[in-house]
Amino acid sequence: MPSRSRPARLVVLVSGSGTNLQALLDACADEAYGARVVAVGADRSDIEGLRRADRAGVPTFVKRVGDYANRDDWDRVLTRSVAAFEPDIVVLAGFMKLVGPAFMAEFGGRTVNTHPALSPSFPGMSGPADALAYGVKVSGCTLFVVDEGVDTGPIVAQTAVPVLDDDDVDSLHERIKVAERAMLTENVGRMAREGFTITDRKVRFNR
Repeated sequence: MPSRSRPARLVVLVSGSGTNLQALLDACADEAYGARVVAVGADRSDIEGLRRADRAGVPTFVKRVGDYANRDDWDRVLTRSVAAFEPDIVVLAGFMKLVGPAFMAEFGGRTVNTHPALSPSFPGMSGPADALAYGVKVSGCTLFVVDEGVDTGPIVAQTAVPVLDDDDVDSLHERIKVAERAMLTENVGRMAREGFTITDRKVRFNR
C-alpha cells in the first residue's frame, strides 16, 4: 500500500464494547493522525461499539450471521457492506467472527486485527488464560494482517506485558488491553500515513 496525501479511510468491525474503536476515533480527531473512521460494522445489534460510532456521527451497519442461510452468504454480504465505504484499511476491533473467502479476496493484505498474546504463542480466544496456565513471565499483544488462519497473519507490531505473580486472567487481560489500544492506534496511524508492504511475512512501513 503506498503512502497517501489524503486521510486513509478506515472501516472498523466490532462485536462488543468498542474500546479499541474508541481509541481509534479519539486518534482520528487529530488531523495529523492521517486517517478517519468512515464506517463501523458489527455482527450484533444493541452493543456499545455501535453507540460509540453513533455518538461520533459515524455510519453503522449490522450483519448477523444468523440472518443468512450460511456463513458464505454472510461473508459475501459483509464484504459488500464494507466495500460500499471504500476503505483503505479494515480494522477488526474486537470482532468475534472469522471473515471468509469473499472478504479475504476483497480485503486481504489490508485488514488488521489484534490478539491478546505474543503471536505465535497462545492463538485463539483464551490467550491471557493460556499464558497464565503455561506460566510465562511475559505476555502481551500482537497487531497482525489477517490471513486465512486464526491469529496467524504477518505481524505488524507487538508489545510485551509482564505477567505478575498475583495476576489472574482479568488483571492480566486488562493490562494487555491497555497496551493493545496504544499499539493499535500508533501502528494503524503509521500504516495510514506511511503506507506498508508485506514481503515474506515481513510487514514494513514505507518511509
